[in-house]
This record gives sequence, structure tokens and C-alpha cells, in this order.
Amino acid sequence: MFIVEEYKGSKEEKYDLVTKQLLALIKDEYNTIANLSNASALLNYFLDRVNWVGFYLLEGDELVLGPFQGLPACIRIPLGRGVCGTAAKEGKTLRVADVNEFSGHIACDSASQSEIVIPILIDGQLFGVLDIDSPEKNRFDEIDERLLQKFVETLTPFLGKNKD
Repeated sequence: MFIVEEYKGSKEEKYDLVTKQLLALIKDEYNTIANLSNASALLNYFLDRVNWVGFYLLEGDELVLGPFQGLPACIRIPLGRGVCGTAAKEGKTLRVADVNEFSGHIACDSASQSEIVIPILIDGQLFGVLDIDSPEKNRFDEIDERLLQKFVETLTPFLGKNKD
């Protein structure tokens, strides 16, 4: 049985632990949905002051809701729309201190005030995005951005695979 350790220490040490826990959870699993589900649950438990943690997966020219933790969310987001669609289209992480100031923001949950979206690339191709919302403005900083990108890089090799 997997036991979640208590998160103590510096922000960097906490992120290091949650990334190690992710790897322990998924290292022998091939199912994308199972791995995304555990990743979103782990981050939701780990991160404080967040109200939504989840994934949107590329399907054609839009992102489709994947595994998540939080209130029901928008199901489909066109590429280039909102924070998720823009991060996906540009292929870069977007950290938005105040979503109300982001042109074209899609308000799935009116409580969300800040957001970070990290694209997931497999072999250089967009697979989806990790989306995290907070009810606080300016919740995410450079450390969150860098270490959430590392979390996604750890997760990526375990996505989009089929059982051999």
C-alpha cells in the first residue's frame, strides 16, 4: 500500500518529495488515465491554497477534460482560448497572477483567482496540459513553475503507452 509522507521542509524539498511519491505510484503502470488520476490526487493533497488540479488532453484541435480533483469543470477548450488553450497552443507554461486580467479567460469556477498551466509534450508533440487553479491571486511563483514542470517531466514517460 502506498503511504503519503508528511510534507515538511523547504518548498523545494516538499516538491522533491511529491515528485518521488509520484514516481513510486506510477513506475510500474502503463495506463494513462490511472497515472493522471493519481497525479492529480497527489498534487491536490500536496498543494495548499488550490481549488482545482487536473488535466486536459489534446483531442483534435481542442483540449478535453481528463482526470481532476475539484468542482466540475469545462469539458472542452479550443486551442488558443483561455489560459489552458493558450498554454497548449504556445507550448509554454503560463502562470497567471490574476485570471480576471487574462484576456479570454474561461471561468469554469468563479472562485479561481490565479492559475498555472504546464503543457505536456510527448516526443515534442502536445499531449495535454496540467492545470492548477487557486482562489488566491498571485498564488504561484517561479519555484512552483519550475518544480511543477519537473513533476510533469517525471510523469510524461508514463503517459500514452499501451501494455506490451
